[in-house]
Amino acid sequence: MLALLLALAACSPRQLILQETATALATQGQAPEDDLVLAREASAFYLKLSESVLHETPGHVPLTVAVTSGYTQYAYAFVQFDADRLDAKDAQAAQKLRQRAARLYQRAQDHAMATLELHSPGLTKALANPAPAMWPRLPTDQVDLAYWAAASWGAYIALSKDQPQVVADLPLAMHLAQLAYARAPQNKRGSLASLMGTFEAARPGGSAQRAVDYFDEAIGLDGRVSAAAYVAKAEAIALPAGDRPAFESLLKQALVTSATHPDLSNSVMRERALWLLDNTDDLF
Repeated sequence: MLALLLALAACSPRQLILQETATALATQGQAPEDDLVLAREASAFYLKLSESVLHETPGHVPLTVAVTSGYTQYAYAFVQFDADRLDAKDAQAAQKLRQRAARLYQRAQDHAMATLELHSPGLTKALANPAPAMWPRLPTDQVDLAYWAAASWGAYIALSKDQPQVVADLPLAMHLAQLAYARAPQNKRGSLASLMGTFEAARPGGSAQRAVDYFDEAIGLDGRVSAAAYVAKAEAIALPAGDRPAFESLLKQALVTSATHPDLSNSVMRERALWLLDNTDDLF
């Protein structure tokens, strides 16, 4: 009781309210939703509110995860995907959307890295070292945050290929993903393994077979309930290889899974899989 009283005395009522609000917002961000239109309409307000609270509660890991994941998923599902669909009709408008998506990914990455740096000062500098032994140990409760940091960072880089200073950070993003994967390879039920596959397929000199192994690991962990790894493998492996049968097979598997287990992520993946299948003739 004495310890509790001392802790309460050390915090102002405003700080206590902010911490409770941050925790509540982080929890709200985990609420299930499978209606894409409703999610899109609600996201902007939720993200802005959560971001404002995060500014007042720096280092709050659960809220940072909610903000970072929210901006990353919003950029992917509602901005970058819109750009892909618009490309054939209006390339200039599509490019503007991709620039917006890049800014949103950067925003997500900035929030994530700020919190990670607050808990592990010098993390970014350490990740520049190619030797994994020189990277700090990642606490288990920060693996989710590291995943979203690496995912948003990689997406930002992918949309900024005309900016050498941004592309130069690709090894850092990959090292962060490796750090999280080494700490908890089965984290997020395969999403982390899928991210590793995407990085491996994209990096200069990457191993296609190793990327396939990562994607297959992700599918083995979560393929019965999540369509994401099927779509990622189709776009990162089958499409560059010109393997149309594999491409179509993976996307059809994604459709089956998304129909069986409807949620927001699977709804997004279903829309993308359908669009990719509709445009297969143009892609191959």
